[in-house]
Amino acid sequence: MKKPLRPVWFLYACAALLLSSTAVLAAPRPAECANGPAAPATTNAASESTLLLNLFGREETGWLFYVPLMANAIGTDCPAETPGFAKALAGWQSAHGLPGSGIVDVATLQKLKQVWQAKRPFVVQSAHQCPAPPVESTLSQATTAESYGGKLIQLRADALAAYRDMTAAARKEGVLPPGSQLLAIFSAYRSPEYNAARCAEQNNCQGVVRAACSAHRTALAMDVNLGAAPGFGPDSSADANRLYISRTSVYRWLVKNAVRFGFVNYSFEPWHWEFIGRQGSR
Repeated sequence: MKKPLRPVWFLYACAALLLSSTAVLAAPRPAECANGPAAPATTNAASESTLLLNLFGREETGWLFYVPLMANAIGTDCPAETPGFAKALAGWQSAHGLPGSGIVDVATLQKLKQVWQAKRPFVVQSAHQCPAPPVESTLSQATTAESYGGKLIQLRADALAAYRDMTAAARKEGVLPPGSQLLAIFSAYRSPEYNAARCAEQNNCQGVVRAACSAHRTALAMDVNLGAAPGFGPDSSADANRLYISRTSVYRWLVKNAVRFGFVNYSFEPWHWEFIGRQGSR
């Protein structure tokens, strides 16, 4: 019996992921990446695409998607399967009350999630009470060039100003090609009424993809275009799409630089960023 043919988009997505992975793995590795415990590095190399997870209410296989955030948190640029990464992780684990094994396990990923979520004031506040929305007449509107697909985009004035500074820096540093739609905003402020209607329409009012109390109601959260794997939209939470985005240069630049402009990432969605205020204003 012949095996069913895969859709063309699936084959293209796999090819894109392979090329992206090859580019990452082919990057020069500094000598310090070979300096560290070899056994944990071997374990990590085996589990990075096989470890079963459920960090955000949905099953995932592997932790490759989280590597940019993890590397940034533990303070290393070494690839995840290297001894240097294991060494940096061991130090981070010990500093956060975990056994300093250097091995990426579920407990370590849960602790990382706690650290990432604690940086989002919305998460802390909404655990007690859903934040009230702003007065809509006080919001600022993004320009057509800043909007993805011509959508009406509204944010608080300080968040939009910070976004503009961030995109200008990305352009200056060569992350955004001329005329690129990367970093264009495809969703920002959503009124509670609008969000409730979306939840009801999709029959998913408190899931990993759609929350009844959404950060978008604050007018401080935005979803930005970071590209997409072939066959997916820029906000598809499919594992293949999230992995594709995590390997793009623009996402990795954001992971390292967005905090300079007061933005933090919702770690399950690479496109979702929240303005928490610039360091000088906190």
